[in-house]
Amino acid sequence: MVAIADRAQRRLTIQTANLARDTTTIRSLDWDRDRFDIEFALNNGTTYNSYVIQGEKLALVDTSHEKFRQLYLDALKGIIDPTQIDYLVISHTEPDHSGLVKDILQLAPQATVVGSKVAIQFLEEMVHQPFQRMLVKNGDRLDLGNGHILEFVSAPNLHWPDTIFSYDHATQILYTCDAFGMHYCDDYTFDEDLNLIEEDFRYYYDCLMGPNARSVLSALKRMGELPEITTIATGHGPLLQYHLTELVGCYREWSQAQAKAATTVVVFYVSGYGYSDRLAQAIANGILKTDVAVEMVDLKSIDPQEVAELVGLASGLVIGMPPQSGASVETTRSALSTILAAAHAKQSVGLFEAGGGNDESVYPLRNQFQSLGVHEVFPPIQIKETPTEALYQLCNEAGTDLGQWLTRDRTVKQMKSLDSDLDKALGRLSGGLYIITAKKGGISSAMLASWVSQASFKPLGITIAVAKDRAIESFMHVGDHFVLNVLEEGNYQPLMKHFLKRFAPGADRFAEVKIYAAENGSPILADALAYVECKVVSRMECSDHWIVYSSIDTGRVSKPDALTAVHHRKVGNHY
Repeated sequence: MVAIADRAQRRLTIQTANLARDTTTIRSLDWDRDRFDIEFALNNGTTYNSYVIQGEKLALVDTSHEKFRQLYLDALKGIIDPTQIDYLVISHTEPDHSGLVKDILQLAPQATVVGSKVAIQFLEEMVHQPFQRMLVKNGDRLDLGNGHILEFVSAPNLHWPDTIFSYDHATQILYTCDAFGMHYCDDYTFDEDLNLIEEDFRYYYDCLMGPNARSVLSALKRMGELPEITTIATGHGPLLQYHLTELVGCYREWSQAQAKAATTVVVFYVSGYGYSDRLAQAIANGILKTDVAVEMVDLKSIDPQEVAELVGLASGLVIGMPPQSGASVETTRSALSTILAAAHAKQSVGLFEAGGGNDESVYPLRNQFQSLGVHEVFPPIQIKETPTEALYQLCNEAGTDLGQWLTRDRTVKQMKSLDSDLDKALGRLSGGLYIITAKKGGISSAMLASWVSQASFKPLGITIAVAKDRAIESFMHVGDHFVLNVLEEGNYQPLMKHFLKRFAPGADRFAEVKIYAAENGSPILADALAYVECKVVSRMECSDHWIVYSSIDTGRVSKPDALTAVHHRKVGNHY
């Protein structure tokens, strides 16, 4: 194993390791990256993994992020002569994996690029030069010699529409790029310590794979037709070997739960155009918080018949506006026409601009939906400049509003479902009244809470139950900081009334509220009785809530003789 550091940049290192016979990984370790696609905060950096297979023919599986250009190329030259590469296998074309494709083709212009039909189309737009290509589909094989036969597994929408897996029959390694990965950077090549990575593994699934749960299940089914898999070589984070069966099982369990959801929203976007895919992802993640299934569909690569079928099954539709001109304009306009023809008045809709500078106008499409009687859950999201964290949070909250609207009848039914005596008995469990406030990056959030309890002495720690569909849930992952503000008996009504309001997506929760900054950056409510500054240590999933355990850093009481406000409920099956 070799590590190479470039001290002129933020901590970027390269790790190389032998995985099996004739097989080497080049892992680009991005230690300090704290955001991925802007909207997803990272606590442990990330990696971009690439692989070299040396049979009679030489194959490179994926490349790296362009920020690693010199580091990566130097490491590659230490393993092979890159001018002799015969095949460049592209698992998918997102720039963090294909950022150096053009560099490799300059070194090895004779190399054949291997990828799905959609991946090759995307690459043509990226590299702007002719190249040899080999289009592959599910079940196709490529013989590299010396027993290294690559079998390709179609895995579209994980998490781009062009994804393929590659299985090497000689080493029993499955190369999956984004699928089964995680944004976790350390010196361990493999998943040796499950406790270290399981939170990041779940967070990564929720952010990137959850919106395509049905596609995950389809990929798992195809994987089941392969011989034994001993290693999953991912595109991000450690490779799976020690806990492979357990972690693949998690993907199956989580995806089956999503696929069984009674309500589905289809999110249409245009991959590779403007910020369409990122904004769609943020909206989809907001929807998923409400236990509503999501299907993400690329308008550039979807069959019209499939569009009509999906729209017919959906309760809600979200559409990112396509470009007005370009190679795919006829395809995307045809898809929009199909969506309109299949839509009906019982559905709900939300529209957003892609921010590519050439977007179709939102309003003609909005007017057509309104004429159909379709309910608009959130106003069109318009992009005036490069998206910020605040805009991605707005998208996330808009998705949550859509999911809550679609499940409102189910929520009311659940509130009435408990036995009367049990309901009343459970309602006798009382709790204090608190406001959780948090700030991450440039955005803030808040939530009224009563399910709070001290949980440990050493270190001092508390637990808070946070409903999955609360906006602040995104601010309470492991490593995040927040403030627990304690409300005062007899003086809590104004704050409680303010934070019980339903805020529009992206709205400022702290307008007209007196605040000042805590040491951890989160807002402290000036009218609170007391506050404690907290850091999230772990989370436990409990059906419709997360139990968040946090350590306490510091705190203060403003009125030592005052009492904490207490929340007495009459029922136990809703707040």
